[in-house]
Amino acid sequence: MVCNRCILVVKWELEQLGFELLDVKLGEVEFSKLLAKAEKQLISTHLEHFGFELLDDKNSQLIEKIKAVLIDLIQNKNNNITSKLSDYLVHHLNKDYSKLSNLFSEIEGISIEKYFINLRIEKVKELIFYDELSLSEIANVLNFSNVAHLSNQFKKVTGFSPSHFKNMKNNKRIQLDQL
Repeated sequence: MVCNRCILVVKWELEQLGFELLDVKLGEVEFSKLLAKAEKQLISTHLEHFGFELLDDKNSQLIEKIKAVLIDLIQNKNNNITSKLSDYLVHHLNKDYSKLSNLFSEIEGISIEKYFINLRIEKVKELIFYDELSLSEIANVLNFSNVAHLSNQFKKVTGFSPSHFKNMKNNKRIQLDQL
C-alpha cells in the first residue's frame, strides 16, 4: 500500500470480508486476532484483484516498509527532512541502517539512496506534468539544493533535461509503487 486511497481500499475490502481490524497503515494491517492459513489465502486472493499482495516473510515486509516510508516522505512530506536519509529510516523503522541497506540492495538490486532518487525524480515528473509550479519552485518543494542540482539528477535518471521532458508529447511517468 503506498497511498491513503490504498489504505481505504484495503480497509474497506477486509471489513467487507468480515475481518475485525485494529489498525491499517501504509504497508501494514493489524487484525484483532491471528489469522488461519485459509483466512490469509482468502485475503490474498481477494486483494490480488486490486493489485495488492500479502507479504508473510519478514524480509519482504521490511522492504515494503522501507518503500512505504520513502514514498510517504515524497508524497506527504515533500521530502522535508532535517536529518540524513539513513537517520530518518532508522528513526521510523527502528532498525540498524546497515541491515536495512544491505537487505534492500540484495533483494531490490538497487541501493536505498538510488531508489529514493528515482522516487524524487518521478515526483518531479508529476509536478512538471501538472504544470502548476516552476522548476525553481519544484526544486524548493522537494528540497533540492538548487535548480541545477534538480536538473542534473533528472538528466542522470531520465536522460532528458526537465525542459525537454516537459515538451515531450508523451512524458513517461511511472507510478511510485511501481518503482
